[in-house]
Order: sequence, then structure tokens, then C-alpha cells
Amino acid sequence: MPRYPSTTPTLFIIGGAEDRVGRAALLRRFVRISGGRRSRLVVIPTASSFQDEVVASYSEVFGRFGVEALDTVNPQSRREAHDPRAVALIDEATGIFMSGGSQLRLSQYFPGTPLGDALHRAHARGAVVAGTSAGASIMSEFMISMGDEGITPVQRASQLSAGLGLLKGVVVDQHFAQRSRYGRLMSVVASSPSLLGIGIDEDTAIEVSGGNRFTVHGRGGVTVMDCRDVTTDAPDARRGAPLLVSGAVVHTLPAGATFDLGAATLVEFVEQHADVDVSLATAKS
Repeated sequence: MPRYPSTTPTLFIIGGAEDRVGRAALLRRFVRISGGRRSRLVVIPTASSFQDEVVASYSEVFGRFGVEALDTVNPQSRREAHDPRAVALIDEATGIFMSGGSQLRLSQYFPGTPLGDALHRAHARGAVVAGTSAGASIMSEFMISMGDEGITPVQRASQLSAGLGLLKGVVVDQHFAQRSRYGRLMSVVASSPSLLGIGIDEDTAIEVSGGNRFTVHGRGGVTVMDCRDVTTDAPDARRGAPLLVSGAVVHTLPAGATFDLGAATLVEFVEQHADVDVSLATAKS
């Protein structure tokens, strides 16, 4: 059996369009926490329409970081998600990486199948489960599978589908600032106030440890929306109407911020500098 760098369940969720040709800092971080050169990685390109190119691209990047044990799992139907050989590859991995593309493909083939169960086992034993873009959205129990873009939340502007449920109590959206997805995420969490909304910018990631806290990495920001105490007309608004949402709490978190999902509170912000990290604030531990 492979050796895991940590027994703490860890997710590494990227908002899409991560750097692959320069320092590739986010992918470098994924490799590091997956075991470095001794990682056993699995790439899942299923969401993409260009699967061969995706595998070649990530293989090149991970190879630059010294990874030699790299496999591909790529079901093309729900039946293929029962393949015991593919399940065995997930069971042996120290890191799993799901590419971008269509999250509906992932939703069709992984939740409720042996491959989906293997991803849950991997997460529980300490393998790092990572995803970018569509691979980010599938992490939560419910995911936005399609929806209108824009700043203003609009009634019934989004569609939810089943995700993997590796991250409970949240909905994850990606390409957040770049594709102006503030309104669609707000409309979802205003209508489902038990869920926190997490919007992740491109070339930005959250590293979730133990299911309760995450730390932000990368060049952009992460937006957390808390609508547990909002006043909203979501139950009565007509389709396509701008939603009333009053009293939402919105957190904007740059790299170095650590956030507690259970308490919906900033824990710490360590300002990122090229030469030194400065701890600016420590909230509740």
C-alpha cells in the first residue's frame, strides 16, 4: 500500500485556469501534499472534451515535479464506473486530480458508483482529492451544473445537480470573478440558506483540511457567502426576477486566509510576501 503524507482528509479545490507553464504553484502544491516525488497520482480527464490533451498536459507538469507513478481513470459511461481496475487505481493513489470541462459528465459517472465510492475512501484515508473548474464543482454535495452569469441574483437562474459530497454544507462555484458568477451563487445560497456558497477565482485554490477549515492559495480570491440570516423573496419571486437578498454576510479571502466553515469565521490571515509572511490577525481557534 502507498504511504500517505497525512492521515487528515484533504481536498485541493482550484477555480480553474491554473498556471501550467510557469511556476505552476498550485499544481506544485498539490504534488507536494500528495507525497512529492513519491506520489502515486491519478488524473481523471472525464469532464473534458479534449481528454487526450488534458492527460498529456498534466502528465508533463507533474513529470516536471518528479512524479513517476501517474495513471489515468477515464470512464465513458456509468457502466465503466464499475470497472474494478479503475477502482483499484483510485484505491492505490496518494493524489487524485479531476480536470475541468463539463461537471454534468462527472455527475453522471461518479456519484453513487464504485468509482465515486473509491474517491470517498481515498479522501477518508488521507489521499489528496483535487479538482479544477468542473472538478472543483463536483466536490460538494450539490453543485451548480448550469446557470446565468452576472452580478444580480435572479430567481431560478441556476440548476443544481448531485455532486460527490466530499465537502458538506457548501456549494462551490469556479471561474468566479472572471465569469461574473456572483449573482448565480448568491441566488442558490439565498434559496438554500443552510448551505455556504464558495466562489473560487481562476488560478486560485482552497486547501480543505479535515472538512472544517480551508486555506486560500494562488493569485486570486475566494468569496464565501453566508445567507443563514437573510431576508429574501426567493419562495415567491417569479422566474427571472431579481431576488431580494438582505442581510447576507460575504467574506472575500485572498491567499493566506484560513476560514472555518463550521463557524463561518475567518481564523487567520497571513499576508503573502515574496520574502516574508506576516501574521495580521488571529480570530477564534
